[in-house]
Formats: sequence, C-alpha cells, structure tokens
Amino acid sequence: MAEAYKTVGQQACDAFTEKRSRFIGYIQPVQTEEEALSFIQSIKSKHWDAKHNVYAYCLREGQIKRYSDDGEPQGTAGIPTLDVLLKTGVTDVAVVVTRYFGGILLGGGGLVRAYSHAARLAVEKAGVITMAVCKLCTLTCDYNQYGRVAALIPECGGFLDDSDFGEAVSLSFHMAEEALPAFEAQLADATCGSVSVRIDGERFFQLP
Repeated sequence: MAEAYKTVGQQACDAFTEKRSRFIGYIQPVQTEEEALSFIQSIKSKHWDAKHNVYAYCLREGQIKRYSDDGEPQGTAGIPTLDVLLKTGVTDVAVVVTRYFGGILLGGGGLVRAYSHAARLAVEKAGVITMAVCKLCTLTCDYNQYGRVAALIPECGGFLDDSDFGEAVSLSFHMAEEALPAFEAQLADATCGSVSVRIDGERFFQLP
C-alpha cells in the first residue's frame, strides 16, 4: 500500500525585507515536473524585473529534487530553499523565492539565512498537511438502519462522501484501511449482519 506523505495544503506567499532587499516566497502543491516548471515560469513572468527568482521542488514521482540559484553565488540560495522542504518533510511541492536587490550585499551566510527564511515563511503560510491512502467504500442499508449506520462511519474514523436515497439508502464513504475491520464488526452488530461494505478502490485523502 502507498505510504502517507506530507505536502502543503494550498498555494501561498509571504515576504520580508532584509537590508533593503525584498524577498518574496511562493509555494504551490504540484504532482508532476511539468506542473512545477509551469508554476516556476509563472512566478518568473510575474517578477520579470526581479534580480533573482530562485526555486526548488520535490516530487514523490521519481523522487525528483531540483533547485536553481538563479545567479546567486553557488550554494547560497537554491540548496537552502530545497533544504527547508527536506527538513519539513514535504513533497509534491514547488517553491520560488523572488529577490529584489536593495543595493546592500548580504554575504554568503546572509543569503543562506534569507532564502531559508523566505521558504519557511511560504511553507508556514500554506500549511503542512498529511495525505494518506483511504479505501473508497459503498454500502446499502434500509431506511430504518440508516441513522445508526450513517453515525457509525464517522465514529469509526470514516468520511461520508455521498448519499443516495432510493428504495434503499446507498452511502459512499472513505476510510483508512486499518480502520475498516473495526467498522465492519460494528456494522455487523448494528445490522445483524445484513449490511456489508463494498470496496470500490482507493486514493489519497487529506487526514484531519
């Protein structure tokens, strides 16, 4: 089974000024290298007049990790930006840190701290979330069973996705695989074994 992973919940940006240089950190969840490069290019186009648009991205697919100093001294920008992602443990993420040069040199250590800080601000603004594989499930029950069955799903850690009220009630929900046995046992007790769960597949969902 695919392992859970951490990523960011949304696109975000944050900024600060260091010795008159303006640093703007942008972050976006991405799933492919094409998406990462498209995001990077969009920020470069937006800030075409900036001195530097440093970037880094990490992808689960192929375990890809890339970065660029974009003209800053080697090792002072791209690697510190990537390092923030690695230390935070997030993947399927792209970051661009835009710098408008303020006329005062920051030195190697100053650049490392500034780019790291901008990347951290962006990660914090976007919010780190955990994605885990859940089973996609369906069950059908009678109307007199519906109230108890519908309540059991969240009680056992599941999330109701859809309800269909026809001759009987059909409920679609997702639940972590490890939670299913306990749910199925309680479902059998609650319905005298008359209702069973059908597994329709699996996909990643954000854990609460």
